[in-house]
Amino acid sequence: MWIADNWKDYEVLDTSSGEKLERWGEYILVRPDPQVIWSTPHSDPGWKKKNGHYHRSVKGGGSWEFFDLPEEWSIHYDLKTAGKTLTFNLKPFSFKHTGLFPEQAVNWEWMSSKITDALKKEPEREIRVLNLFAYTGGATVSCAAAGAKVTHVDASKGMVGWAKENSIASGVPGDRCRWLVDDCKKFVEREIRRGNKYDGILMDPPSYGRGPKGEIWKIEESIYPFIEETAELLSDDPLFFLINSYTTGLQPAVLDYMLGTVIKNKKGGITEAGEIGLPVRSTGLVLPCGATGRWWK
Repeated sequence: MWIADNWKDYEVLDTSSGEKLERWGEYILVRPDPQVIWSTPHSDPGWKKKNGHYHRSVKGGGSWEFFDLPEEWSIHYDLKTAGKTLTFNLKPFSFKHTGLFPEQAVNWEWMSSKITDALKKEPEREIRVLNLFAYTGGATVSCAAAGAKVTHVDASKGMVGWAKENSIASGVPGDRCRWLVDDCKKFVEREIRRGNKYDGILMDPPSYGRGPKGEIWKIEESIYPFIEETAELLSDDPLFFLINSYTTGLQPAVLDYMLGTVIKNKKGGITEAGEIGLPVRSTGLVLPCGATGRWWK
C-alpha cells in the first residue's frame, strides 16, 4: 500500500462506526467512510470537539451539520519531490466532500518525481501533462509546481474555477496550466485528430456519469476502451500514465492488467498497482482509500 504520510495540515485522527475523524488544518470534521466497518470507542477528544459533521441519510445523500466552521479555509502541503509548498482552498459541499482527496498526495509525489528527474537530465525539455477528470487540481498543481505544463480537463465549470484558485494560491506560474471545461472523452478524441501528444497522462474517472449528449459512462464498460484511446496521446518519450479508481470493482490487479495490455505491451516500461491509504493517528493503522495503477518508462 502507498501511504500519504507527509501531511502536516491534515490527518485522520480516528475511525469508528462508518465514520472518520479528520483534522483539516485547525478544523475537525467527521465524515462517513464505507471502509470503516468496525466499531471502536470514540476515545479521541476530537469526536466531541468537531467543527463539522456530515450525516448520511438512509435515503441516500446526506447533509452537513456545522459547529463554528468557516465557509472556506486553506491548508498546505509540502511537495518534497519538487521542494514546493502547495496551498489548497477547502469548503464543505455536496456529498461529504471538501474539495481535496489527501490520499492522492502519494501520487502527486510520484508524478512530481518523474517530472523533476526528467528535467534534471534535460533542463530545456518542455514536459506536457494531461489531467483528465481533474476535479479541483491537486495533481495539476503538483505537476505544474514540478515544472510541467499541464492541460487540466473537467466537465464542471465550478471545479475548474476552484482548481485555478488552488494554482494561484500555490504560486504556480500562469503559463504552466491550460484550463478546459470539457467532456474528457470528447476532448481526447479531438486531441487525437489534432495530433497532440503528452509526456504524462493521469485520469480519475467517475464510476458513473453522462456525457454532453446524454451518453452513459459506466466505468466497468467504458474504462478499457477509453484507456486505449487516451494512450494514443502519449509522446514518443513518455514519462508516465496513471489511473485512479475509487470504484470497488476496479481492484489494483485490474488496473495493472489494463495498463500492461494497453501500454506496456506496446511501449515497454514498468507497471505497478496498489491501494493508497492514510495513516490513522489513534491506532497506527492505515485506512485504505482507493486504488492506483501506474505505468512508467
